[in-house]
Amino acid sequence: MNNNLFVTKRDGEKELIDLDKIHKVIDWAAEGLDSVSVSQVEIKSHIQFYDGIKTEDIHETIIKAAADLISEETPDYQYLSARLAVFHLRKKAYGKYEPPALFDHVTKLVAAGKYDKHLIEDYTAEEFAIMDAFLDHNRDKDFSYAAVKQLEGKYLVQNRVTGEIYESAQFLYVLVAACLFAKYPVETRLNYVKGFYDAISTFKISLPTPIMAGVRTPTRQFSSCVLIEAGDSLDSINATTSAIVKYVSQRAGIGINAGRIRALGSSIRNGEAFHTGCIPFYKHFQTAVKSCSQGGVRGGAATLFYPLWHLEVESLLVLKNNRGVEENRVRHLDYGVQFNKVMYQRLIKGGYITLFSPSDVPGLYDAFFENQDLFEELYEKYENDDSIRKKRIKAIELFTLFAQERSSTGRIYLQNVDHCNTHSPFNPEVAPVRQSNLCLEIALPTKPMNDINDENGEIALCTLSAFNLGKIDSLDELDGLADLAVRALDNLLDYQDYPVAAALSATMGRRTLGIGVINYAYYLAKNGVFYSNGSANNLTHRTFEAIQYYLLKASNNLAKEQGACPKFNETRLSQGILPIDTYKKEVDKICSESLHLDWEGLRASIKEHGVRNSTVSALMPSETSSQISNATNGIEPPRGLISIKASKDGILKQVVPEYERLKNNYELLWNIPDNTGYLELVGIMQKFVDQTISANTNYDPSKFVNGKVPIKQILKDILLAYKLGVKTMYYHNTRDGSGDDQAEIEDDCVGGACKI
Repeated sequence: MNNNLFVTKRDGEKELIDLDKIHKVIDWAAEGLDSVSVSQVEIKSHIQFYDGIKTEDIHETIIKAAADLISEETPDYQYLSARLAVFHLRKKAYGKYEPPALFDHVTKLVAAGKYDKHLIEDYTAEEFAIMDAFLDHNRDKDFSYAAVKQLEGKYLVQNRVTGEIYESAQFLYVLVAACLFAKYPVETRLNYVKGFYDAISTFKISLPTPIMAGVRTPTRQFSSCVLIEAGDSLDSINATTSAIVKYVSQRAGIGINAGRIRALGSSIRNGEAFHTGCIPFYKHFQTAVKSCSQGGVRGGAATLFYPLWHLEVESLLVLKNNRGVEENRVRHLDYGVQFNKVMYQRLIKGGYITLFSPSDVPGLYDAFFENQDLFEELYEKYENDDSIRKKRIKAIELFTLFAQERSSTGRIYLQNVDHCNTHSPFNPEVAPVRQSNLCLEIALPTKPMNDINDENGEIALCTLSAFNLGKIDSLDELDGLADLAVRALDNLLDYQDYPVAAALSATMGRRTLGIGVINYAYYLAKNGVFYSNGSANNLTHRTFEAIQYYLLKASNNLAKEQGACPKFNETRLSQGILPIDTYKKEVDKICSESLHLDWEGLRASIKEHGVRNSTVSALMPSETSSQISNATNGIEPPRGLISIKASKDGILKQVVPEYERLKNNYELLWNIPDNTGYLELVGIMQKFVDQTISANTNYDPSKFVNGKVPIKQILKDILLAYKLGVKTMYYHNTRDGSGDDQAEIEDDCVGGACKI
């Protein structure tokens, strides 16, 4: 190595590269780490130095050299590279490694317009000093490299035009906590700030992208998911489009229910005009979704919902297909197709499904969600009415078309609308669930708006977070963590702004939350149980029972303090009906674990005092936030012991937790023989989860004759999921045979939205 190379400093001056200084920094980063070699990082980076290299480029080169050495044999390089990246990040933010005093930092960033001014209006300098004393910057050393890069790319407050970064992670965590508990009584709020800060900075509670990126800034919209329903009128469709643009611009992922829109050729104004059908309006929604880039945090994305029995369904099912022309395709949306028992029965019995335009069959569309017996009665009545326009198609042909499109695009999803309403906290007669969201884990009531200021419409928001199962040593811990999570998210509902009136009225009325899990695969590995063979069933039952019980208990306690949510009377909970009363009893055949907690005591307390939040749970994909916590995604099995995460921030390697000790305990995605064991686990979770679950199906063509996944197998899995009470199904993943089993490509939803 030539020691006569010069470095260009930040102020433009040149001086000789100080290799000793570089050695000290790498040595510091390697402290306490096994299987790393300081000299190997030095050699790998030195050969990339050149005369006149900038200080910043030296840092970047060293970080990349360390990150490139992450492997199954040497997993600790993920921490070495992370510490080097934190060192570099703090130098950029503060000009030195040691962060400034919290009060000075906040004052400076409020003055610069980067932080919300309420921070210095609500808290005193003395309170900031107390926060400064309990926050622990050394926790930055617990991040993996993938986590630091995600923080830098998505979460830390920065100027996305110039690339300037203004903060490091512990300031992010403590200020999120401070913002969310600012309105609590002065005598107790710092206890909550500390408790919540400790939970999120030690990764016990995981927060979604909008909260991490937005809370503490002047932008106050943090709901991950927004559900908007379009009516069958131009005014409603235009109001829907306006709401989409407002929410996409503020970092939310969108679910659009367009099932009411009448079919092509329907009569308008008593036959005065001929309706253009769904596709032009779907294109209109697509344009709205793609009109904003969500502030550089992620691209706009949406899933659009419609029923399987819609007269245009054969054209709608192929909208994402690569064949066809622009006129008959709408490829930049994802789609959720809605099913119920009648549809499945027609398939099983070898019968026909009759397609209608919702505008021609009064009451049918509403009954599809509100009352399954009435739906069946009306459906058969309209089938036998020769005066109504309709089309009959063999059920197997329609289901096959759905399965083919789901298989070829991976992004045609499924919603069982009957399960979403029969096993739901809401009374479907007054508050039916008609759609889900972008990532298929939210199930909340919606109503179309007639205009953008219509307070009688209902836009559903879901505010998310997750428990990190890998960080929980005993299920009893969930009691305290649930209290913190529910309080923090409930406070967020009052803290944030609402750009559309229908979202404000709905949120204040229902106060819905969705708290899920991350690191489930690690949790199974740690407990020595597996996805595929039923060994995880009882553990999963105990765990999700505890999660739902403690979340409901926390919301019930909050209701005792602050009152039940105003629309508590529109829930089944108000009648004393809990999730344990309405699940599909088919689950009992795969898991005989009994209930362990005092549900009867909770039932009585909820009937007496109510709950503050109509919903408390939802299982989301959590792609990005799981990386922050160095955890496995949501409930998914990892693709490899080291996953290659491709994102807009480059290629990131993430090693599964406790790799050395547990590497033989992890059941990797493509080693799982089929979807049965996984779907059974989802069914057990769904017994307790009051909203729904982002559940995927996975297929390896090499396991089938001629390397082709049979449609029969796909339909068999869909029927199993339905039988077990599963409400929604998200991605259909096909192993592509490239040999890169570890790759996980970041897509629209991964880029944010509800992947928390």
